[in-house]
Amino acid sequence: MSDIITLQGRVIRAGVAEGPALVSTAPIGFFGGVDPDSGVVLEPGHPLHGRTVAGSVLVFPTGRGSTVGSYTLLRLQRSGHAPAAIVNIESEAIVAVGAIIADIPMVDRVDIAAIQDGDWVVVNDGTLVVRRQG
Repeated sequence: MSDIITLQGRVIRAGVAEGPALVSTAPIGFFGGVDPDSGVVLEPGHPLHGRTVAGSVLVFPTGRGSTVGSYTLLRLQRSGHAPAAIVNIESEAIVAVGAIIADIPMVDRVDIAAIQDGDWVVVNDGTLVVRRQG
């Protein structure tokens, strides 16, 4: 049996996507923090270190770091290793621009504490449907 939760957020980049949730309690800096050719999180000490963002619904509080992070998201998309969607508590310009130019659906103003690592998440513009297994 699975529980289903519906959440609402603000659309940053419209679109529909789904995948397993990859959840971080820490902000993500894409430039230098995520390998654009593999999608693996490289930042030492980061909660997602060694895991790949590819195909996931990437859930984290907010972004940080260099403006080159926007282009890292584009490179992830071009290499086939981008997240399927991005969900934040509060978007910031670097990740928002990256999601827009890479055509990655993005939503913010979401209570990310309601999403657990491994939940199946469907993002449909500002609506998230979260299916928890177990």
